[in-house]
Amino acid sequence: MPAAAAIHTLIVDDQASMRSLVRTSLQQLGFREFREAADGEAGLRQLIAEPAHLIISDFNMPNLDGLGLLRAVRAHPPIAGSAFIMLTGRADRELVARAVQFGVNNYLVKPFTVAQLKEKVETVFGVLT
Repeated sequence: MPAAAAIHTLIVDDQASMRSLVRTSLQQLGFREFREAADGEAGLRQLIAEPAHLIISDFNMPNLDGLGLLRAVRAHPPIAGSAFIMLTGRADRELVARAVQFGVNNYLVKPFTVAQLKEKVETVFGVLT
């Protein structure tokens, strides 16, 4: 049972308001370690430089979308084990199936509540302390 404060998180979304919403929600759950990136390319550069335990990434972004980022993470051994939660505005089965195929740990549909985020994170990490 990990302590939320010990989980290093990278939030990847092209909308600053959504990054802020995710960060605020995680803070309410006790998370303290955050980094942010505005697209998948920037997120991948950050992860290679400094791995994260948890990646929460939007699906639809410029340069490198969420699926591309997920594939790149899973293909790079030093970060391949990072938990990956896909954030999407659409709960379409094809997207979810592709994300599962590429190794996503969970997905969260926008808009979301803090309780929904907690449930998705705990499905990956176990009960947060």
